[in-house]
Parts: sequence; structure tokens; C-alpha cells
Amino acid sequence: MATATLKIFLTYGDPKRLRTAELSNWTGKAVSGPRSEFDKVLERQESQGAGVYFLTGTDPETNKSAIYIGEAECVKDRVKAHLSRDFWNNITFFVTKDENLTKAHIKYLEGRLIDIARTTERAIVMNSQGSGAKLPESDREEMEVFLEKMQQVLPVLGVEAFLDKSSSSTHGNQKKELLNCNIKGLVATGYLTPNGIVVLKGSEAVLDERASAQKWPSVLVQRNKLIEEGALVEKDGVFVFEKDVEFTSPSSAAATIHGGSANGLTAWVNKDGVQLKQLQIV
Repeated sequence: MATATLKIFLTYGDPKRLRTAELSNWTGKAVSGPRSEFDKVLERQESQGAGVYFLTGTDPETNKSAIYIGEAECVKDRVKAHLSRDFWNNITFFVTKDENLTKAHIKYLEGRLIDIARTTERAIVMNSQGSGAKLPESDREEMEVFLEKMQQVLPVLGVEAFLDKSSSSTHGNQKKELLNCNIKGLVATGYLTPNGIVVLKGSEAVLDERASAQKWPSVLVQRNKLIEEGALVEKDGVFVFEKDVEFTSPSSAAATIHGGSANGLTAWVNKDGVQLKQLQIV
């Protein structure tokens, strides 16, 4: 993505309360706020325009991040119907300052956003079905630019469902450096991201848990969850990652691979065998 200047206005001075966000030289505008200030969000003039909106929170059944993506010709009128949903605790919506979004435009954006969120798998998409609309080529390209701008703003407002693991691992033209985590002849490969570390599909993990895991079972919570979800599958006496998995830290990834507590700063090394803790020394 291109560099950008983002202007955030904190309506009440609190970064967790009602706020607006705008990129320089872009007609789009975002409004975001907690559910506790739902009425104040809808009092905004922007809520009367056409746009796309996001309800974010936690799925009560799985305790995972969840998101609902919608579109409306009048955001204010549509989102009131979602008060019966109890999973969400924050609302964010985008409109244009020139009021130039048509029904076809916002339906196209909604469909693309649902597809992206389902692909990244960072959050459970609460929509029961997809959407979308066909657009003339020129309009479609214009909406793709609009979509890219939205994806720059959303993470700053706390909506990370659309972050692509692969793209977040590089900065400009800098290539990601692959790291290895080795144990008992098994190899796992990954790379650092702004959110932690991604372990790549095909990486291996030990089958048996360490004895220490019985004393500190919390370190294997994510490992057990990945096994339950089928992301970590037993094959020929080892566990194999069936897809790329992002962990919040190198240590949590190493614990999953080692079958017990591990220091990620020493467990992960580069192709020359240099430990991560040495690579991070400035």
C-alpha cells in the first residue's frame, strides 16, 4: 500500500470513545465508536449517508473475534435493526464526503469485504450469506481503490479482520526473513509480523507434550485449540500445520511446536542459526 497521512478526531478526547478518521486526498470518511455510545454515533450527520458498516466483538460460542459486515443507503436506519445481536461491542462505518456512493457501489464493497474477511480467517464472519454487485469496469476499479483506502484505516480503528498475514509481513520492498524452530529433527518455519509470528503451512510440531505441560497447561491452550479445529493434524507420528497460523508471540508459537513452555527468543533462529533475540538487538 502507498504511504498515507491519517487524521483521527477524538470527539471526547478518549481514543476508545467516538472518533472519526480521514485519509488525506480521499473522499471517504470513517466513524467509529463503542456500543455504549450507539446513540451518539447515530447522531452524527455522516450516519444518514450511504455506506458500509462493521459490527465487531466476540462470538459467545467460540470466544473468537467476530464481525458482521453490512451496507445501507442510510446507515442510521439500517444499523438500528442490529441491536438484537449481542455479540458486538463496537460499530464502525464508512461514507463519502461527496455522497457519491450508490447502492451498487456499497453492495459491491460489502461483497468484497465479506470475501476478504472469510479468506483471512482473523474473525468469524457473522453474515449468513455473501452479497456483492456487478459494476462497470471503471466503477469497479474506483471501488477497489476505495476498498484499499478502507483497509488502511480499519486496523487503526481496531478492526483487523481484513489484514492479510502475508502482506503484513513486509515493509515496502523489504522481503520477510524466514525463521526456523527446530526440535527432535522436526522443523517449523515462520516469519515475524506486526501482530506476532506466522507459522507456515507444512511446519511440524512434536506429537507428545512435555511433562511440564501438566504443571502449566495454559501454555498449550492454543495448541489444543488448533488440534480441535483441524489446523494441526497428526501425520506419521508428528503434528503438521495444515495452514498458515498466526501467533501473538514467538514463545506461544514455540510452545505449540515443542509441546510445552518455550522461550521463543531462543527457539527461533534464522538460516545462519542466529537466535531471534540476537536479531532484534539494534
